[in-house]
Amino acid sequence: MHCKKQSKLIIRKILQGLAMTGRRWQDAANLVLGMWLFISPWALAYEGIAAWNAYALGIGVVVFALIASYMPKAWEEVINIVLGVWLVVSPFALGFSAATEVALHTVVVGILATAFAIWAMSNDQSFYKRWRGHSA
Repeated sequence: MHCKKQSKLIIRKILQGLAMTGRRWQDAANLVLGMWLFISPWALAYEGIAAWNAYALGIGVVVFALIASYMPKAWEEVINIVLGVWLVVSPFALGFSAATEVALHTVVVGILATAFAIWAMSNDQSFYKRWRGHSA
C-alpha cells in the first residue's frame, strides 16, 4: 500500500514538473506511453520476447522522454523516433507478429511514440532554424 501511494506521488510530481516548466506536451505523452508499454505485459497478459521487448523499450521511451522534457534537444527526440520505429518493426523482426493483439498493440504504441517525437521536433524553433540553415 505504501509503495503504491509513493508511486502515485512520484508520477504526479513528474507530470507537475512537466507542466510547470512549460515543456512540450509530446514529451509527457511519450512518458505515459513508455510507462504503459512497460506495464502492458502484465495488463494484457503476454510474455516471452514480446514482453521483454516491451520492458526494455518502455524503459527507454520513459528515460528519453524525461531527458527531453528537462533538456529539450533534438537528439532525445531522434532516439525516441528510433525506439518508435523499432516498436513498429519488432513484431516481425522478433517473430511475435502471429500474436495479433500483442503485435498490433506494439505497432500502435510505436507509431504514437514516433509521431509524438516528430511532432515535438517540428515545434522546436531552434531545431527548425538549424534545419533550414543546413538546407540553404
